[in-house]
Amino acid sequence: MKRVIITHRLFTGKKNVPWTEVEKYLKRYIGHLFVIEETNDEIMIPSDFPDEYTGSDHTKSLRGAVAKAKANLISELPALVKGAKNKRFSENKSEKHAKDACFGWYRYDIYFGVLVKAENEISSRVNLYRGTLVVRCNEKGKELYDIVNIKKEASKPL
Repeated sequence: MKRVIITHRLFTGKKNVPWTEVEKYLKRYIGHLFVIEETNDEIMIPSDFPDEYTGSDHTKSLRGAVAKAKANLISELPALVKGAKNKRFSENKSEKHAKDACFGWYRYDIYFGVLVKAENEISSRVNLYRGTLVVRCNEKGKELYDIVNIKKEASKPL
C-alpha cells in the first residue's frame, strides 16, 4: 500500500483548525482534473468542493489530531487522489443529492501520514491515517465531494 506523507503542515500550533483558511487554500484546486492510478478514473474538483470539505457534518465532528490531519492533508491532495485504492460504488439514495449525484457515488481508500516534530524540533515521527475519498457522479463526470472516515491508525508511528 502506497502512503502519502505530509511533510509540510500548513496549519500547526493552533488549538482550533482555521477552516476558513483551509477553504481558501482548497480554492486553488477548483477546475483541476486528477487521475486515480489504480482505475484511470478522472476526478474533477468542482467549485463547491472547498465548502463541502470544510463545512460537512463529518468535518464539524472532528477534534484534535484528526481535525488537523484533515486540514493538513490538502497540501498533498493531488497525490492522495492519484494513489486512492479499493474503488466501491453505491447508488444515490438521498433526495438532497438527486441532481449532483444522479449517477451514484464512488468511494476509495486513502492512506497518509503526517510528519510531527517533537517540541525540541530535533526528532520527529509520522502519525499514520486512513480515510475515504468520496466522489459523486453526475452528467459532468466524477467530482470530488469530501474526504471522510479519517482515522488514526493504531499501529506505531514511523
